[in-house]
Amino acid sequence: MPHIDLPAGQPGMRALLLARPAAGRHLSELAEQLLRGDSPLSVGERELIAAHVSALNRTRYCAGAHGATAAHRLDGDFALVEAVQRDLDTAPVTDLQRALLRLAGKVAESGLSVTPEDIATARAAGADDDTIHDTVLIAAAFCMYNRYVDGLATPAPENPAAYHAIGAHLATNGYL
Repeated sequence: MPHIDLPAGQPGMRALLLARPAAGRHLSELAEQLLRGDSPLSVGERELIAAHVSALNRTRYCAGAHGATAAHRLDGDFALVEAVQRDLDTAPVTDLQRALLRLAGKVAESGLSVTPEDIATARAAGADDDTIHDTVLIAAAFCMYNRYVDGLATPAPENPAAYHAIGAHLATNGYL
């Protein structure tokens, strides 16, 4: 049960955006910029980072919604998203993607967990400053989104089909 009054029948972040439209607009604009704006990373890769951080933070709504969005933007590859969420070490991703997802995981743990070695590993795999910046910013922002969703105990659908629909909508329409 949510900790505050939220619109009935609306899950996760959607409930919060509707409950507080002024703040919701800014949060939506931030998500749009981070996940759809200019970046060396594809939309699918950025959504995968958001989903990975959300899974590490055990935020079911965000992990499900962004995992499905990532899959839709990665040619429908739901198996890839599931593999990353299950075990990054064995997931069929590129060396660059693995290094960036590990970097994002360190940010999820604590910004202070990021080491020069983490950055060197990402650079050795092909990351430039913009790629590293975008990865860290997406991870940090999703820690905030995750804590917002979970801190107010927003409802999260049980049915995986609900996330598939949310992901399809976000993949097509974005966050605004």
